[in-house]
Amino acid sequence: MADTATTASAAAANAANASTDAPPFQLGKPRFQQTSFYGRFRHFLDIIDPRTLFVTERRLREAVQLLEDYKHGTLRPGVTNEQLWSAQKIKQAILHPDTNEKIFMPFRMSGYIPFGTPIVVGLLLPNQTLASTVFWQWLNQSHNACVNYANRNATKPSPASKFIQGYLGAVISAVSIAVGLNVLVQKANKFTPATRLLVQRFVPFPAVASANICNVVLMRYGELEEGIDVLDADGNLVGSSKIAARHALLETALTRVVLPMPILVLPPIVMSMLEKTALLQARPRLLLPVQSLVCLAAFGLALPLAISLFPQMSEIETSQLEPEIAQATSSRTVVYNKGL
Repeated sequence: MADTATTASAAAANAANASTDAPPFQLGKPRFQQTSFYGRFRHFLDIIDPRTLFVTERRLREAVQLLEDYKHGTLRPGVTNEQLWSAQKIKQAILHPDTNEKIFMPFRMSGYIPFGTPIVVGLLLPNQTLASTVFWQWLNQSHNACVNYANRNATKPSPASKFIQGYLGAVISAVSIAVGLNVLVQKANKFTPATRLLVQRFVPFPAVASANICNVVLMRYGELEEGIDVLDADGNLVGSSKIAARHALLETALTRVVLPMPILVLPPIVMSMLEKTALLQARPRLLLPVQSLVCLAAFGLALPLAISLFPQMSEIETSQLEPEIAQATSSRTVVYNKGL
């Protein structure tokens, strides 16, 4: 009955949408094709769109109601596919898909860049003291942990100890590497003061990248022991695979290494060139605002690029998996959710 209602709503939306370029609406599905990098890139641009942070409570209720009407086949005449895609974008940006509760604004994916940029600026401040290095690394990992927890898969209960373990591992590894590298740079007698300052600006990247890997492994090591679900082309569960789990963790870890690379590597390079310009040498007070804009631009570019590297549902040949998985399906390939 629900399928019939949804089909009727889809037909009404397609009729209203005949003159626009919006693709036919699919409830719960991405608007853009996930088989190409460009499609995934456009999809994640929608997810991190900061404009959804300013959606009013009334507009959210209207979006949710519109999707409910579509689901039950009671969509009013004239509603277009574009309106339906917009409503789904708003709902997915604000409400948790499993609990249907509002996600706290700073921890939404759409808030990751606006609320994370000040932290990036702090990480890249020159002449860091031991205390400031520890503080900014701790704040960065705390923000990441909150974002991960707020957007977690809540379909299965997960012990809080797992998140605490991942958080502590990330903080300890980030602080240890950042402090250790800063001490080594300070003791490097061969560096001139200018070179030492430049090298210090690159210290946050290896610290953050290592912490990200540590966080992924500690938070998801259970998947390596138990495996993750693999599905056939029709979405049917084939079995649980430890090999697929290794692939998923590798792809996620690689994404977490690529993500901070443009954010923490490009701004020091750009700023080292801009600081030599007559404008900034004559007006040193502009250094912090300019660095903030450079970090914001790098963050806005890096986030959608990094999370678009691999499809959310990755494909793998059954011949590469455990024998029991290959024997359980006639499909040549299966898919698994790699996580974020």
